Amino acid sequence: MRVLATAGHVDHGKSALVRALTGMEPDRYEEERRRGLTLDLGFVWTRLGPDGEHLAFVDVPGHERFVPTMLAGAGPVPAVLFVVAADQGWQPQSQEHLAVLDALGVRHAVLAVTRSDLADPEPVRADAVSRLAETSLGKVASVAVSSVTGAGLDELRAELARMAAELPDPDPEADVRLWLDRAFTVRGHGTVVTGTLGAGTLRVGDRLVTGDGSAVLRVRGLQSLHENREFVGGVARVAVNVHGQGDAALRRGQVLLTPDRWLTTEVIDVRVGGEPVAELPRQATLHIGTAAVPATLRPVGEDTARLTLGRSLPLRIGDRAVLREPGGGRVPSGVTVLDVRPPRLTRRGAGRARAAELAALTGRPDGAAELRRRKLIRRADLIAMGAPAPAAPVTGDWLADEKYWTELRARLAAETERHAHAHPLDPGLPTEAARRLLGLPDRALVDALAEASPRLRADNGRLYAPDTPGLPAPVRAAVDAVRRDLARTPFRAPEAGRLDELGLNRRTLAAAVTAGALLRIADGIVLLPGADAEAAAVLRTLPQPFTLSEARRALDTTRRVAVPLLEFLDARGLTERVDDQRRRCRTGPAAGRGRPVAAFGRDGDRYR
Repeated sequence: MRVLATAGHVDHGKSALVRALTGMEPDRYEEERRRGLTLDLGFVWTRLGPDGEHLAFVDVPGHERFVPTMLAGAGPVPAVLFVVAADQGWQPQSQEHLAVLDALGVRHAVLAVTRSDLADPEPVRADAVSRLAETSLGKVASVAVSSVTGAGLDELRAELARMAAELPDPDPEADVRLWLDRAFTVRGHGTVVTGTLGAGTLRVGDRLVTGDGSAVLRVRGLQSLHENREFVGGVARVAVNVHGQGDAALRRGQVLLTPDRWLTTEVIDVRVGGEPVAELPRQATLHIGTAAVPATLRPVGEDTARLTLGRSLPLRIGDRAVLREPGGGRVPSGVTVLDVRPPRLTRRGAGRARAAELAALTGRPDGAAELRRRKLIRRADLIAMGAPAPAAPVTGDWLADEKYWTELRARLAAETERHAHAHPLDPGLPTEAARRLLGLPDRALVDALAEASPRLRADNGRLYAPDTPGLPAPVRAAVDAVRRDLARTPFRAPEAGRLDELGLNRRTLAAAVTAGALLRIADGIVLLPGADAEAAAVLRTLPQPFTLSEARRALDTTRRVAVPLLEFLDARGLTERVDDQRRRCRTGPAAGRGRPVAAFGRDGDRYR
């Protein structure tokens, strides 16, 4: 199927022409037929030849009061049937409709000069062809027709078929963004919405999310051209029977989306066509798809601006929209979305720098360029902006610009070495501190940088350089003395007096524990690394369960050490309480699965 909209001045015969082409009535309301004036969007279709594809028309009103309705109809449609009456010629709404199409960047059209039975169509045809050629439509085919006599209709059908064949094929795998132009209730079925599906595929059973994220809806049924379908691919006119909380609140201007594939935004940077940005009103209406949203304009460069929208919209880089002064009066301006996640402009000179940056943007989705500019971004966010991912993630879903990633590795190594020299008693740089120093949004990025750097080693949430200085000599000597004491009685932790004698205070003990030279059981109580596993092995030789006194004797230690040591073993999942007086050793897969504690290899090499 191909879909196109009509365009042209009021009472130039748009509805009569599509009625003659399709044999269907585009005016849905009795008042429209009685007055001969289209007030709302109409939808009809025909087949282009016996074996040809369907061509659907979105018939739009031509009166100046209904330009917003015309925008809702033409916005999602890639082609147009432009209508000018031979007996009236070019009129104000002909010009405004043409300006809207030019602003949207529409490139495919056929010109129909209607009422050719009432006046010579050639002067009007020449004038209209010339005007259309100066816009995005370029050189178009033109046909003189009469909806009354039928003259020229076959030729017009042939030109429409040629234009339809030239339209680009949509991507059936694209993410769905269905702008709604109608919403109503069908008895026995519930809410039905309609729109022009520009790309992607809808299937019965799909889940869709509203543009503001307030509701997730299930597709209960699909129709296209009044036929029930199991799936519909763009481009197509489609009616969707949806079900879910909030479905009754759907209306024209809203949008249904593939879940988790779109970014919604209230602030966008755009390139503006038409009048100079500085001369545009600061308050305008942004028309995109079928939506019309208030927008506040802030000039940035000569042809670029920042728009702050009245509500969030699902937009992507390269989207085309129309900026129109409420109530008309000015030629509508076309805008191209350049950035859907622009930086704040709070610092002095930020506006000038941003203007230079925007001047270099093309408005075409370019994943590599976006990654260079943003340096770090989640892959899902880049794709949701409309740009393909140019490389594999560095970790998880994170993409990184290669040059920036190399710079980060060097900075992280330098910060790790700087920390080691500045804090000899605490040489390992905590991962979280490294994240803050580098200004990174996720600690997983720090881990990935460390893993990719031969100059770094990660251990227990800290980063070390291979040549990180060990513990100061006096601390190493004191730790060696503790190790000699514990070699004889491994569970008799040094008394406070012995620690003071060796010069081991709270700070130096913490450094020795961090370096893996000692194992902290509780405040002021340290044993050798691996003592917890050895203690559990000794306790397994006891009849189970055992008491505190039995454990103390088996371990050859004091109550001062035995109580916190057993609590430590409980936390490590090596022992467990049976009742207030007794414990038992845990066995099987669950053993050792308690909360993690600082425990290192018995050799203690790391603190050297």
